[in-house]
Amino acid sequence: MNKVLVGISGGVDSSVAAVLLKKQGYEVIGITFVFTDDFDTKDAIEVCKKIGIKHYIEDYRCVFKSTIIDTFINDYNNGLTPNPCVLCNKEVKFNFLYQNMIKYDCNFIATGHYAKIIDNKLYKSSDLNKDQTYFLASLTKEQLNKLILPLEGITKDVVRNIAKENGLINALKKDSTDVCFINNNFKDYISKKSINRQGNVVNIENNEIIGKHNGLNKYTIGQRKGLNIGGTKDRLFVVGKDINKNILYVSVGDTDYLYSDSCLVVKVNWISDIKYSECTAKFRYRQTENNVSLEFVDDKIIVKYNEKVKSVTPGQVCVFYKDNECLGGGIIKEVYKNNEKIWYL
Repeated sequence: MNKVLVGISGGVDSSVAAVLLKKQGYEVIGITFVFTDDFDTKDAIEVCKKIGIKHYIEDYRCVFKSTIIDTFINDYNNGLTPNPCVLCNKEVKFNFLYQNMIKYDCNFIATGHYAKIIDNKLYKSSDLNKDQTYFLASLTKEQLNKLILPLEGITKDVVRNIAKENGLINALKKDSTDVCFINNNFKDYISKKSINRQGNVVNIENNEIIGKHNGLNKYTIGQRKGLNIGGTKDRLFVVGKDINKNILYVSVGDTDYLYSDSCLVVKVNWISDIKYSECTAKFRYRQTENNVSLEFVDDKIIVKYNEKVKSVTPGQVCVFYKDNECLGGGIIKEVYKNNEKIWYL
């Protein structure tokens, strides 16, 4: 009998993944990773007891802090807007799943992600509203070869019904939508954990100083809420940062300053067997796909888009698609407009 190691977070998706695998005849083993001091393993323990599977808990708090949290804070201090969930999947979660698969003598690993794997290639979930290929684009072929995603073809409503039918305590548990290690207000967390230097807020259209900020790390490109700039009734957008001069640039309204036509993507993980010259790309998880052309340069990709895209931001993840196939992705390093680097990003 094939043995599969399932990452059990305590949420409904991973729990139902374990239920489905057991019904399919696998010998299922649950494993829960503790990444933060306040992580509660109670639901994961209870679920594994209910399903009737072995369950192990592994403590990776030190590695998680040094690899994910410290990198997250450092990126913010350098003016980037990072995506820690993608980095976690690449550097921590799936690495540890793979290592523990060997440790516990399993044949496969499994998670509750919504996506599909066919012939060692990654494809979008049938439930496009829940598709999570964006967060899995950093996985290697070696990891994909051992990964089972039981929720492919199942909607969230069906997942919750399966949980209810099997008497799982987390059937109605709310989905996790925020960064897992931030339990309080996001801005408060960033403020407490990072460097905060007061500087000028400048209207980029006329170079006029219109206020003060308390740390560039509190802002991201395209942001318009929570700017707290007094003395103006105009609708302001963050359009850039100058780290060296500690200036936050804003503009009035949805101006052309927010748009770019190309970017440089680094730390590329390419899953597909084909290096396409044209495909689509997402520059953020909930963004619609954009038609792009690709130029591969060593381990980097120059991405060009004929229709300008709003708020393409250094530090964020760019993921590429060809129809329903997820081709891979990387980190946005530089952003350009009219062949010139947008210096203020």
